[in-house]
Amino acid sequence: MTAPSERGADVGRRIGVGLMFGLWRPRVLGAWKVPATGPVIFAVNHSHNIDGPMVMGVAPRPTHFLIKKEAFIGPLDPFLLGIGQVKVDRESTDRTAITQALSVLDNGGVLGIFPEGTRGEGDFAALRAGLAYFAVRGNAPIVPVAVLGSSDRPGRLIKGLPPLRSRVDVVFGDPFEAGDGSGRRTRRALDEATERIQKQLTEHLENARRLTGR
Repeated sequence: MTAPSERGADVGRRIGVGLMFGLWRPRVLGAWKVPATGPVIFAVNHSHNIDGPMVMGVAPRPTHFLIKKEAFIGPLDPFLLGIGQVKVDRESTDRTAITQALSVLDNGGVLGIFPEGTRGEGDFAALRAGLAYFAVRGNAPIVPVAVLGSSDRPGRLIKGLPPLRSRVDVVFGDPFEAGDGSGRRTRRALDEATERIQKQLTEHLENARRLTGR
């Protein structure tokens, strides 16, 4: 099985830059906090469809997102795979997706995860254990990312998107380690890591809202 393409993710980033800055007015804060090299996980709150492409476009490094398989329809399937994104079946233990995601980290790349699993309030209230597993197993620091303003109000032209040229804030937080340093991957260790992650992500979101006034 081939690992998701780093070159493809770089192309995706360049496409994202053009689209996101062309359609909206992203304000990016804290991008300098993202480690310049080595494996990293972006933990992104998820309240809108553009959250993933927005982070992909404004992040300082190419990003491979775990994306639900339902998004890979028609021409989007080869396109998303071509730009290094990872298709995941959320209804089962998707071994292929897990292997591909770990290969991103093993190769020193950036893995993007929506830890809430599905689009919701975007407040990190319910986390899935997958984020803790990838962080501990891939020995990767987590960078919390808050996308704010994407779901404030629907656009008039396209109801499913924010108003064109509206401001969307993307706030990168300080990287942190999810594990306790022991490298343990027992259920209890991962549960404890998930609790630590939730606390850090919630604090980051509160700080981001304060910082941006949203």
